[in-house]
Amino acid sequence: MSVVSQDSNVRPAGLFEFAERVRYRLPVVAAVVGLLAAWQFIVWFFSIPTYMAPSPIDVVGAFRSNGWMLFSNFWPTLYEALLGFIFGNAVAILLAVWFVHSRLAERAFYPIAVFINTIPIIAVAPILVLIFGNGLAPKIIIAALICFFPTLVNMVRGLKAVSPATLDLMRILSASNGEVFWKVRLQSSLPFLFAALKIASTTCVIGAIVAEWIGSNFGLGALIIEATYNFRAPLLYATVFTAALLAVTLFSLVSFAEARLIHWKTPDAH
Repeated sequence: MSVVSQDSNVRPAGLFEFAERVRYRLPVVAAVVGLLAAWQFIVWFFSIPTYMAPSPIDVVGAFRSNGWMLFSNFWPTLYEALLGFIFGNAVAILLAVWFVHSRLAERAFYPIAVFINTIPIIAVAPILVLIFGNGLAPKIIIAALICFFPTLVNMVRGLKAVSPATLDLMRILSASNGEVFWKVRLQSSLPFLFAALKIASTTCVIGAIVAEWIGSNFGLGALIIEATYNFRAPLLYATVFTAALLAVTLFSLVSFAEARLIHWKTPDAH
């Protein structure tokens, strides 16, 4: 009898949790459905030509008729974006650690990083293509550059976001610089780091696509250019939605990792 009673208590709890999840996601689902319905109605009511603004039905048709083309161009962009994300953030984290341990290095190189960030990425892309050619290297570098600065700024701020009282306590306990870094500074920097990684997870896709615009025969960026020049609006919209889906997926993966690794947040981390 006790087993049955316990099972009967678990089921309502599971159903309640499922209902809460559905209710939580219902507004966004309703908003998306409403926007798609409004889009379809506007295109139909005003008889907008397909080459100017395709309807959602036309875009779905483009996914069905050009599925293999979208799939084959999806992987190069994903590869470039992921490598740019990894390299750009890795360099930013290493530089941030160096800056925190060396004020001279921070005064010398931080302004240079700010200057590089002020240069529009669309202006840097042709220079990198001229230097490295039309291969993967310039695309990965551009994706890395667009990820680099937000992570550098947030990581430096996070590593410094340690209360003086905590540092004094570690000195009283005769903690080494390595122990202070791993047990105090790194822990305090994680919320700031993941805030930057969430930004970088979407901007790395933008960087890869911009790089493909400059000089490439493959990837979602090249497909966007090809569809635009040939007035294939349904394919253009389908490609844009595919790129957006890639960015949202990477953002969700970073958010999932954050939820698993961080169970606290500092007051300044948003």
